[in-house]
Amino acid sequence: MNTASASEPRTAAALAARRRKTETALERVHQAITRLRREKAQVSVAAVARRANVSRTFLYDNAEARAAVAAAMDQADERRSRTLAEQDDEREATWRERALNAEEALKAAHTEILAQRDRIGELLGQIRDLEAEWTQEAVQRITTENTTLKQRVRRPTTDNRTLEERLKAARTNLRFQDRRIADLEAQITDPSQGVQR
Repeated sequence: MNTASASEPRTAAALAARRRKTETALERVHQAITRLRREKAQVSVAAVARRANVSRTFLYDNAEARAAVAAAMDQADERRSRTLAEQDDEREATWRERALNAEEALKAAHTEILAQRDRIGELLGQIRDLEAEWTQEAVQRITTENTTLKQRVRRPTTDNRTLEERLKAARTNLRFQDRRIADLEAQITDPSQGVQR
């Protein structure tokens, strides 16, 4: 009976020491998670175990430690997902803006081409009306002006072609960004990825 009553205080002391050791380890785990968040480092079981100087087994076996690490990893994944979504939104807005700018430039080029064609038509009509009365020198001057106007029309036509190619490229990039956003959303919502350990 004496042996049993003598071992009870030792057992209680051992349990109290073990409880203090566990509480100290838990405090180190919480501090390690806080440091990892502050440094914006990746939160994982291995990283927390290294920083807190505890074993991975402790992190898996202790319910409070396991919950703290899982919560920190979930928050880090959430922040990463938000950042990726914001970056994708910025890229998409940029591509949309480029596509809209290319469409506006294309409309302006079409308008300019039509105006130049109208002007050429007017000048050709004037040439036909007055051709009988003009000298060879005047005809040559009008022909030169006509050639110059044709060259002016060629430039907007070339610009128009370039803008159409840019618009096509911008639309292709926008479709790619839409597919990329859909892939990222699928990755975010895919439950099979779960918590990484």
